[in-house]
Amino acid sequence: MYKAIPITESISWIGANDRETDLFEGLWTLPRGVSYNSYLICDEKVALVDTVKSSYLTDYLQRLRSVLQDCKPVDYLIVNHMEPDHSGSIAVMRQVYPDLKIVGNKKTLEMIRAFYDIQDNLVEVKDGDVLDLGTHKLVFALIPMVHWPETMVTYDTTDKVLFTCDAFGGFGALEGGVFDDEVDMDFYESEILRYFSNIVGRYSPFVQKAIARVRTLDLKVICPSHGPVLRSNPWRVVDLYDRWSRHETEEGCVVVYGSMYGNTKKMTDAIARSLSEAGIRKVAVHDVSRANVSFLVRDIWNFRGLVLGSCTYNTELFPPMAHLTRTLANKAMKGRVLGLCGSYSWSRGALSELLSFAEKGDWELVEPNVEVKSCPTEADLEQCTLLGQHLAQAIRAKS
Repeated sequence: MYKAIPITESISWIGANDRETDLFEGLWTLPRGVSYNSYLICDEKVALVDTVKSSYLTDYLQRLRSVLQDCKPVDYLIVNHMEPDHSGSIAVMRQVYPDLKIVGNKKTLEMIRAFYDIQDNLVEVKDGDVLDLGTHKLVFALIPMVHWPETMVTYDTTDKVLFTCDAFGGFGALEGGVFDDEVDMDFYESEILRYFSNIVGRYSPFVQKAIARVRTLDLKVICPSHGPVLRSNPWRVVDLYDRWSRHETEEGCVVVYGSMYGNTKKMTDAIARSLSEAGIRKVAVHDVSRANVSFLVRDIWNFRGLVLGSCTYNTELFPPMAHLTRTLANKAMKGRVLGLCGSYSWSRGALSELLSFAEKGDWELVEPNVEVKSCPTEADLEQCTLLGQHLAQAIRAKS
């Protein structure tokens, strides 16, 4: 029997851990799974905050009922975000508790009708509205586009707990510990960054507005819908989100190459070595054909420098590199330095497409742009070394 885990005297974690799904949103790999966090507030009125992915409904109900045996039936279900990994159990919960009132803002309720065809017992709340449970008073704040237009957060003014759904959460199932002081936060912070950069980062201006509102709160605990409950230092993740959404970066460089037969790899290896010799201590090298794009985006978001090296494939950019550049263009990163190199045999193409990518984004392009026919010569590799040196200078200049 799964049991709820107390967060405060009246609030419990009743989520589920998914170690079976391979791809989050059908895109991002989950080598260590993901959690779906839901919360129960027991008061004169009982409220659920979000649900879980429908395939984990049994676990969810077991944890819920482990608390409800000492509590009243559920009165409210608060829906902070409508993505199905959080809302997927709404329809069944309404069947289990027919009188359940579903609480959301106008856009949320529109989506509930569209996703689940639920038409009755819907309670619309606006920004700043309060739901009185008895001792606990819940205040709702709309934070649109972090990362869907209906997203909101719920603040319990009694226990000073903020329920943030996708904001401040990350990949990784909860492996025994539920709280930040029970787990390896180095791992989870890396996964929070991977989540932020791939899913939330595009909406950084909206994140900044949300952070400004969070900083006005008397805050003791942050309860996100993925990853650990943050009770020992909840402001740390707020500060990280603040830095990431301002596009502040660490001194370091990501080197990504696409190579069919190793010639482009020789070029990027020379650039990486040159960066290291120039004193850049954090250099992350990725093969674009083998690394899931989510890890590439995470590192690129974190570090100041980026090198893209690609062979030409059928007169165009190597397909996995083309996918990466389209992804990066969508993320709208700012304030980073970029070095480019490319190779071809019978027809140019890769470098020109990389240059076009650079021109369309907010990148500081560092020269020389190195293009090689077939196999790099010693002179070509010297140009790669020079590019690494210039990149190191530009990375430091932005410190």
